[in-house]
Amino acid sequence: MSSATLNIKVSPRRMLTMREAAEYCGLSVKLFGRLCKVPPVKLADGSERHDMRDLDDWIDGIKLGSTDTDADVLARLT
Repeated sequence: MSSATLNIKVSPRRMLTMREAAEYCGLSVKLFGRLCKVPPVKLADGSERHDMRDLDDWIDGIKLGSTDTDADVLARLT
């Protein structure tokens, strides 16, 4: 009987540091900082984290041909 190995990386958190967010997106930190237009969430302690759901939306937008954030769209309307 043959066996297969499944390698799954599970993130226990939704909010990611910049390094973790870059890794989640498969990018270096430097490239992530240049390409990703998703603003981090500022937490009460002054730290900033990237929301996985926002990153997923950004990636989905790239796949659909639109990399605009809500803020980009609103800025063009005003």
